[in-house]
Order: sequence, then structure tokens, then C-alpha cells
Amino acid sequence: MKALMALFLLGISCVSYAQTFTFTAIPDEDESRLRERFDKVAAYLSEETGVDVKYIPVKSYAAAVTAFRNNQVQLAWFGGLSGVHARQLVPGSEAIAQGYEDQFFKTYFIAHTSTGLKKSDDFPADIAGKTFTFGSKGSTSGRLMPEYYLREFFKISPQKVFKRVGFSGDHSRTIAQVQSGAYLVGAVNYKVWENELKAGKIDSNKISIIWETPTYPDYQWTIRGDVNEQFGADFKQKVTQALLEMNDPELLASFPRQSFIPASNKDFEPVENVARSIGIID
Repeated sequence: MKALMALFLLGISCVSYAQTFTFTAIPDEDESRLRERFDKVAAYLSEETGVDVKYIPVKSYAAAVTAFRNNQVQLAWFGGLSGVHARQLVPGSEAIAQGYEDQFFKTYFIAHTSTGLKKSDDFPADIAGKTFTFGSKGSTSGRLMPEYYLREFFKISPQKVFKRVGFSGDHSRTIAQVQSGAYLVGAVNYKVWENELKAGKIDSNKISIIWETPTYPDYQWTIRGDVNEQFGADFKQKVTQALLEMNDPELLASFPRQSFIPASNKDFEPVENVARSIGIID
């Protein structure tokens, strides 16, 4: 009887650790590109950790945070602001890895060539009165940091600076909307700009960079603090190690990042402080 009970308990233990480890990512660019990238990440993590790993796409930045809060996903590729939100909602969660470039991220202000605006080291004061689009409302590079610099320069809200203000939803759409002239000026993640440029989706006769922000910390992998209870002792360390040792050139290029390095919650305090200063978080 004791032997049967031991086998039964062992079976329960194996089942609890055999569940699927799920992760998501903020939908910051073209969905098909994200699916291709993160399905490869899922396969890589599964091989490295010995656990079934699945990528779950979401439709918005807020949905990524909600999925993390509700334990529908245990890991997420967040932007700086969405990561701060998620870790506030899930005590014990940690930023564990970031791209090397994410230490010094930046936003490009871009403009339709019909505006006559040219690239300058100085803040582009002449954007006032034009139409302007941010990316997602929850984006660090597409909303938080550009809004911060707009407020710093003009001393009023963006809605009072521009003729019309929009939120495109993601960086790829921001580029498309400015390139088409639907909005004359916009703010975009510089990495997505480089990706779209490489993919031939940017027409330099219609759109150009006019200013780039000072650097700030941005994207990171954040993991829930209870993953060891769900997936076994040292599982968090296994995932962290796998991310830091990701060296497939094709996979890294899809982010694009040259490598992943250690990260901590403290690294993103500057983002949290900016978000508080302009009232995006309490």
C-alpha cells in the first residue's frame, strides 16, 4: 500500500512539473514577424530547460501585463514601462535578462518629408501644431519617453502642442502612418525603424528621422517569482541561464540584439521615475 501511495505521489509530482511553461511579448511590431521570432525562442527554451515551452501572442501591451498578472504566462518580453507595471502587480517577479542594446535604448522622432523638417541635434520645436502619433499607450519608446521630452520642452501636454494626437498601437504602424501622411510626425522605437529599413519598408523620399532622444533602459525578460514552485527547483536559474547563453546569430538578429546580459528590477527605476513624473503610474 505504501509503495502504491509513493508511486501515486510521484505521479502527481511529475505531472506538476510536466506542465507547459508559457511566455508572451508586447506586440510592438508586425505580428507575423513576432510569431516567427518567438516560436524559435520557445523551441530554444524547451531544448535548454527540458520543459515544454509555448509562446502565446497577445493583442496589446495591456494584455501582456494582464496575462502575466493572471499567471497565464510565466515569462514575458516586456518594454521598460510594461515591465514596471507587471512587476508591481506580481510581487516577487524579476527582470532577469535584457539585450545588450537595451541599456542604451532611444526613440526616433520621424516626420513626413512634406513638413520640411530635417534631422538636428536640437529638439524639433517646429513640430508644434502638426499632427503627431505615438505608438502604444503602454510603450516606453513609443509613448513614455517621447511624451516626457515633449513635456520637458513645451511645458504643456502633447494634446495642447499638436493639432491632433494619435496612438498607432505599434511601431510598425507608426512608421506606416507617418509615411502615408496620415500623421505628419511620430515617435518610434529605433530598433523597429532599423528592422523596417532593412526590410525595405521605409521610403526615404517620404519619411525621415528628425531627432533622437537621449538613451534610457528599455526591454527586458521578466519572470514570475513562483516558477520554481510550478516547474521545479532552480527552474528560474535554468531559464535565466538559457536566455543569457542564447547565441544563435539568426535568433539574435531577429530581435535584433547582439547578446543578452543580466538585468535586475533596479535597472528600470529610471523608467518608473519618469512614469511617475508624468502621471502614467501612481
